[in-house]
Amino acid sequence: MSSPSASAPNSGRLTPEIASQFARIALGHVTREYPNKLDHVLEGPADARGPRDLHPIFYGSFDWHSCVHGYWLLASLLRLEPSIPEAGAIRALFDAAFTPQNVAGEVGYLKRASSRGFERPYGWGWLLKLQAELMAHDAPWAATHQPLAAVFAERFRDFLPKAHYPIRTGVHSSTAFALALAQDYAAAAGDTALTALFAEKVRAWYLGDRDAQAWEPSGDEFLSATLMEAECLRRLLPPDEFAPWLANFLPRAARREPASLFTPATVSDRSDGKIAHLDGLNFSRAWCWREIAATLPPGDPLAGVAEVTAREHLAASLPHVAGDYMGEHWLASFVLLALTAGEPVG
Repeated sequence: MSSPSASAPNSGRLTPEIASQFARIALGHVTREYPNKLDHVLEGPADARGPRDLHPIFYGSFDWHSCVHGYWLLASLLRLEPSIPEAGAIRALFDAAFTPQNVAGEVGYLKRASSRGFERPYGWGWLLKLQAELMAHDAPWAATHQPLAAVFAERFRDFLPKAHYPIRTGVHSSTAFALALAQDYAAAAGDTALTALFAEKVRAWYLGDRDAQAWEPSGDEFLSATLMEAECLRRLLPPDEFAPWLANFLPRAARREPASLFTPATVSDRSDGKIAHLDGLNFSRAWCWREIAATLPPGDPLAGVAEVTAREHLAASLPHVAGDYMGEHWLASFVLLALTAGEPVG
């Protein structure tokens, strides 16, 4: 399957053609069981089981969290472009996957003592973002899936009071990324207590940060630790509090400084799963810049700089969404974040 060209989306936005192509990519991997990288602790010989036996819904896409956001991708495409040819296949897949029995199987896995830290925090955030998307559909999927979402929401409630320090990385351990995604669920569910917990924690973690040096990327990052922190606070602070914080955090951004945040990453080997992460970095930077720009006041010079930067990052990696499974099993989700960033939800 060919990837979209760098110029395929007008202005770097979602089109029906892109939606259809990404739907085909995701339909091809969310039920592909192998190869598979498990996050699984063996408590005894009986625990040596295959992905589908352990995870009746999220057994595909190379790993559990990628399967979760593969389903998020499909649900989002179905809502945004409901007339794509793949719509029927998506609905049939969801009807088969989101059953009480399958959800109970996923919940049961989390009850194991050794599953306490399973997918923390990246998979937690994505699972709740998936639930927020399912809630936007006129279908029984969200109601059926809610018991699993409730477990992860509770895990955030238990974990965050003990998390005295943020995890400032550009990979799965990023606390800023997880809370940014999980806030979508808190907002959709009207869970003001969860939102308040998130906001309290990000204030404690990040509010004093100033003049970010943006020493990035490292060689296997798919997130900008700098921009992800800013995007997390954008979601959880009132606009009149976020604006001065951003001005202090990135005081020279309108001059494209630090330069690292405005320079697309070079990907030397897309068959190497870690190096291929850097395509995701390009997409996630585009996503963050567009979301941040959408909150800037009219005439702010950073807005134009941010949009140009987003397009440059998209152009660098958009041709490489498919072609090697190391990227193909997850990258399209991050492209969709970038293509729809800064636009009203509807």
